Amino acid sequence: MPNKKLAQVFLFVAFAFVVASQRAEGHDSVSPAAPPVHMVVTAEARHGAEIPVIAPNEVQVYEGREKLQVVDWIPLIGDHAGLEFFILIDDASSPSIGSQFDDIRAFIALQPETTLIGVGYMRDGTVDITQNLTADHAAAASGLRLPIGNGGAFSSIYLSISDLIKRWPVAPLRREILVISDGIDQFGGSGPANPYVDTAIEDAQKAGAIVHAIYASGVGHYARSYYRAYWGQNYLSQVADETGGEAYFLGYQTAVSFAPYLQDLMRRLNHQYLLTFIPKPEKKGGLVRVKVRSEMSSVELIAASRVYVPPATDM
Repeated sequence: MPNKKLAQVFLFVAFAFVVASQRAEGHDSVSPAAPPVHMVVTAEARHGAEIPVIAPNEVQVYEGREKLQVVDWIPLIGDHAGLEFFILIDDASSPSIGSQFDDIRAFIALQPETTLIGVGYMRDGTVDITQNLTADHAAAASGLRLPIGNGGAFSSIYLSISDLIKRWPVAPLRREILVISDGIDQFGGSGPANPYVDTAIEDAQKAGAIVHAIYASGVGHYARSYYRAYWGQNYLSQVADETGGEAYFLGYQTAVSFAPYLQDLMRRLNHQYLLTFIPKPEKKGGLVRVKVRSEMSSVELIAASRVYVPPATDM
């Protein structure tokens, strides 16, 4: 019996020695590591106060209840101010929207040289690009035209948003979209569950694209339906909220002036940061729900509700 116990001890020691040797030679299995993830975050002041400069140590990121490691927090100004910005107008909008074009042109003219601007019209589930992304802001403004007042057979602006994002070449710049529409989905219908809205949100989150929206009334029977307009505004608000953007409304009418909305949007673009953090490892990769917060009580941080996390890699 003593010899048996001695043999067991010997085997245990030998096994421990082999494991230690493997670790020393780098043969042990290590938990996979998640690569850093980036997302654009907008700083917003509470109660109309001035927006202060936010330091990296004042930012927190959570996945569920777990606090994640913040790697970097870069203000998107100066050398880091690069932006690709598309203005998408619903071709089913009322042509009366032309009275707001001067406001849009003024907004385009105010953009810095680091902002590339494109203009397109949403129709038939795709985007008719009248001016591709350009640093020539006068050329971008010339891409505006009156909508034709008909969205086509596949009249879902959410299909159009997805189409643009899928065609948008990847670049090391933040990407944002301003959608001008009544949000009514004539192709996908209305109600609490709309697959095209969900897909547009998912595509934008995967691409890290932020979507903003301004309500503009359309034409035809649907545009006069309170029920349709109600869900249209809900959809626009949902897309903006879940991608980290802002949606602007004035009842169920096109605002007399877009200037106040565009001034607020300009302020938002000027107070954005690039956040880099380490998420929890994901074997297959996919969209992960996160929350970004600041320890500063006077500031609210606005970001997409989910971010794409690529598959983890073995160390």
